[in-house]
Amino acid sequence: MKAHDGMYIDGAWRPAEGRDTIDVVNPADEQVIGQVPAGTALDVDTAVRAARAAFPGWAAAPPAERAARLAALRDVLVARKDEIAETVTAELGAPLKFSQNVHAGAPIAVAGSYAELAATYSFEEKVGNSTVRQEPVGVVAAITPWNYPLHQIVAKVAPALAAGCTVVLKPAEDTPLVAQLFAEAVHEAGFPAGVFNLVTGLGPVAGQALAEHPDTDLVSFTGSTAVGRRIGALASGALKRVALELGGKSANVILPSADLAKAVNVGVANVMSNSGQTCSAWTRMLVHRDQYDEAVELAAQAAAKYGDRIGPVVNAKQRERVRGYIEKGVAEGARLVVGGPEAPRERGYYVSPTVFADVTPDMTIAQEEIFGPVLSILRYADEDDALRIANGTVYGLAGAVWAGDEAEAVAFALRMDTGQVDINGGRFNPLAPFGGYKQSGVGRELGVHGLTEFLQTKSLQF
Repeated sequence: MKAHDGMYIDGAWRPAEGRDTIDVVNPADEQVIGQVPAGTALDVDTAVRAARAAFPGWAAAPPAERAARLAALRDVLVARKDEIAETVTAELGAPLKFSQNVHAGAPIAVAGSYAELAATYSFEEKVGNSTVRQEPVGVVAAITPWNYPLHQIVAKVAPALAAGCTVVLKPAEDTPLVAQLFAEAVHEAGFPAGVFNLVTGLGPVAGQALAEHPDTDLVSFTGSTAVGRRIGALASGALKRVALELGGKSANVILPSADLAKAVNVGVANVMSNSGQTCSAWTRMLVHRDQYDEAVELAAQAAAKYGDRIGPVVNAKQRERVRGYIEKGVAEGARLVVGGPEAPRERGYYVSPTVFADVTPDMTIAQEEIFGPVLSILRYADEDDALRIANGTVYGLAGAVWAGDEAEAVAFALRMDTGQVDINGGRFNPLAPFGGYKQSGVGRELGVHGLTEFLQTKSLQF
């Protein structure tokens, strides 16, 4: 798609306040494919004022009307699915098939789920002599990342709109083109002017202005834990609500009774998906010491097949960050089984699929989020040891457990300090709540739990 040179505010594309622009670079060949405006605090203020003005009308709209607009939005996204996939591939570097199935497919499913929820959710209930109402929280500041650019937009914007909130979106500067496409889809779906607004720009400028704006009521942010802390601090001054989906260092626990080959192969695929740029990726594989050598060999064979099947990471800074972690893993004594820090191609921000063995829980690569195609394999002695290792980071976003008996896997999963656990390769569910424990965030996305993040409660006594 051709980039817009303005902001989508109050139902129309309008010029930015400043003249600065941001280059959009294809990470596969390092070529500039477009430019978008670098929004200022003035742009943010204009967008927030438009959202505030539109809020009373949209909040008062019947849920059926909001559901109809969301259903129309889903239909537009379906009609433009190929364009969405091509846009994400161009600005993120994901293989086209993955973009079609995941980067375009998942947002369509989520948008559809909120069209249904808006129509069926009970916003009012009787409790004794009280009527308890769920009302929209107000103007939402949505700040989204680049790794799943459209999915993260829809996971915030769709439930906010379903709840009756209005929204100002600040997408990641690396992947703004699909956000502009989304704004076009919102317009085509017939939402009233000001209900959804888009400001492109840099995080420390437009993102900060949006988070601390006195007329936003809730900040929904997905990104690093460090930036999440900053967002929380900015929002706390006005006691506004925050929903933070942050980092992860998820454990893939393979119990001795599991189908080892299947668990390892699926685990490797999970880490390599989206070039490792997934906050919920199972980047720590925990294997019983008696099966460890076999698991390492299986993982090496599986990872070697991804050499020419994964795309680049998003930019040069991210490539150097990931390569730095690989070098640190070697320096701290982990055994490099596959891959390494060397650039696999002369052009593009590629990182070799990498597997480390002999990783100990205290190593940097076992504690910190790398956000690249890097897997660490750790030994454990027994289930208690495995649980100690699995729970032994500051994160708690996701994880996996494999066992021959499902009940055995569930029993272990219930002891894990994490927000979501896949049992024996359980499929992604767009209706299940997604979010973390500990420093992986505050709040939940997706399904009814994602909707309630954007609601506040009022009780009337009779």
